[in-house]
Amino acid sequence: ILLSTSDIRLLVPLLGWFVLYAGLVAWTIKRVGPASKAASDARSQVTGRVVDAYTNIHSVKMFAHHDLEVDFAGEAIEEARRTFQGEMRIFSIMDVVLTLLNGMLIVGIVGWGLVLWMAEEASVHVVAAAAALALRLNSMTGWIMWALSSFFRELGVVAEGMETIAQPLALTDRRDAPPLKLTEGRIEMADLSHHYGRESGGIQGINITVQPGEKIGLVGRSGAGKSTLVKLMLRFYDAEAGQIRIDGQDISQVRQDSLRRHIGVVQQDSSLLHRSVRKNILYGRPEASEAEMVAAAKQAQAHEFILDLTDPEGRAGYDARVGERGVKLSGGQRQRITLARVILKDAPILLLDEATSALDSEVEAVI
Repeated sequence: ILLSTSDIRLLVPLLGWFVLYAGLVAWTIKRVGPASKAASDARSQVTGRVVDAYTNIHSVKMFAHHDLEVDFAGEAIEEARRTFQGEMRIFSIMDVVLTLLNGMLIVGIVGWGLVLWMAEEASVHVVAAAAALALRLNSMTGWIMWALSSFFRELGVVAEGMETIAQPLALTDRRDAPPLKLTEGRIEMADLSHHYGRESGGIQGINITVQPGEKIGLVGRSGAGKSTLVKLMLRFYDAEAGQIRIDGQDISQVRQDSLRRHIGVVQQDSSLLHRSVRKNILYGRPEASEAEMVAAAKQAQAHEFILDLTDPEGRAGYDARVGERGVKLSGGQRQRITLARVILKDAPILLLDEATSALDSEVEAVI
C-alpha cells in the first residue's frame, strides 16, 4: 500500500516476488509434513529398539548378544539418519531459495527505483522508502517461512503419533447401556464361542454355571482358552457366539466400567505401574486407609519384603518405586503385590489366571 501510494510502478517487482514466494511456501508445506512424519516414525523406531534391548537386558546378557543388539539398533539409526537428511534437505532448499528471492526483491525494488529516479520519474525519498520496505520484508518473510515450516513439521510429528494412539474403539457401550447390578453373583456361560476372528483356536461351545460363593478351577493345556475366558468375562472382547450372564444380565449389554468394578483379576503376567508400592496396591481401591492397605499386603505375604525395599533415590518400604512394569522386583514379588491390590479391591467376583505361578509352594499355600 505504501509503495502504491508513492509510485505504483514500484509494485511490479514486489508482485513478481510475491508470486514466487507463495510458490515456495506451497512447495515447502507440501513436502515438510510427510518428511517430518517419516522422521518422527524413524525416531520412534530407534527409541523402541533401544528401550526393547534395555527392557530385556537379562536376555541380551544371557545369550551374549550385545553386538547383535548394537547392529539392530544401528540399522534403525541409519534409517533415521536418511530420513532426517531428507527433511533437512527440504529446509536447506527452502533457505537457499528464500535468500535468493529476498535478494532479488531488494535488488529489484532498489534497482527499479534508481531507474525511475535517474529518469526523474521518482523522488529520492520514494526510492529510500521502497528500499527500507524491501529490507523490512526481507526479515519478516524469513521469520514467517520458518514459522510455517515449524508448524507443519510439528503437524507431521503429531500425525505420526495419532496413527498410534487415536485408534477407533473396538468395543463400545450402547448409549443407553445400564450398569451391572450384582445381587448374588451367579455366573452363566451359555454356548460360548470365540475364535478371535479365525476359523480355529480359541473356545467353542462352552457351558459353565458358577453358583454364588462357589469356587471352580479350569484346567487345560496351554492355548486351550483359559485366558480367553478371563478376557471375555472382563469384556475385553464381545463373544462371537453365546452369552455370559451375571445374575441374569448379559454382560455385553451393560457398561464396561460397572462390570469391571465388580471383578478382581490377577494374571500370570503381573505388570505394575512405575510408581511407589503404596500407589500400586492402592490402585485396587484408592480411598482405602493405610491400615487396610498394609493388611492386604500382609494377607498377600508381601509386607515383609516391601519393608526391605529401597530404590536408587533412597525411598524405602511402601514409598519405594518399583520401576517400569515392576522391573526392579522379582516375578514372585510382583505377583504378591498384584495379589495385595486385588485383595484390597475386595471385588465380589475373583478371577485368578495362574496367579501364583511365580510363587514357591509354601507362600502359595499360605496365601
